[in-house]
Amino acid sequence: MDCSICSAMPFILRPPRNSICASCYEGARSIIALTSKPVDLDQSSTKSAMFPPSSSKGFGNALKWFKEMKEMEEELTEKMTFLGGFVAAFRDELHSDIQLKPGDQGPSIPAHRAVLATRSIIFKHMLEADGCKAAASDTITLPELNHEELESLLEFLYSGHLSEAKVEKHVYALSTAADKYEIPFLQRFCGQQMLRTLNATNALDVLEISDNCCNQSLKETALSFIVKNMEDVVFTSRFDAFALRNPHLTVQITRASFMDIKYRRNGVVKDV
Repeated sequence: MDCSICSAMPFILRPPRNSICASCYEGARSIIALTSKPVDLDQSSTKSAMFPPSSSKGFGNALKWFKEMKEMEEELTEKMTFLGGFVAAFRDELHSDIQLKPGDQGPSIPAHRAVLATRSIIFKHMLEADGCKAAASDTITLPELNHEELESLLEFLYSGHLSEAKVEKHVYALSTAADKYEIPFLQRFCGQQMLRTLNATNALDVLEISDNCCNQSLKETALSFIVKNMEDVVFTSRFDAFALRNPHLTVQITRASFMDIKYRRNGVVKDV
């Protein structure tokens, strides 16, 4: 059947030869359904553009919706470029007014109080304390981070982004710091990274970090993955060290494994 949408020469098709193939039909339905549902964009100045009227239907409305999305993307790109000045201020140590010192005795890193206070409620409280109201040479020590980890944390606080290599290398340290200093955006960022890269090699680390940071959703996902891949995870030297550090998590893995076996014997398909 000739399709008036995806045919190689649709311009030669004229009524009544105006039918469409099953693939285009399903695609059209999906597009219209997508543009009929509101998308939540918190704090967005173009939020109204994300809520097409429920009574509007058809490709005309879908095209309008996509144009508004494109305009919003361009606006956000412009905003990111504008806010990139903060990153330059960090890298060039422009008018820095506080020093952050890592816990490995590495060199301190200059930063800006205003940025720290707006990114973390804990930093805000620390900077409002009496001991932090003096000269610009004041120093805050973050003992749980080494120099590279601290540098990555600050880069994220200034830019909201990190290279893939830095995320992969420091995700566990950054997740711990995000939990300790209450940086929700960084917590979500690290959690998403750990979910994307979850495998038999790092599942125990993810479970341990998620437990320490009280990330219940990530913990359940990691636990379920471990139970489904017990042979690849448990029969390793990594598990021996994990069990010594985390006896309570080892108990949870054992119980979850037994429950999984029970459900399988009873013919019940159930996530751990």
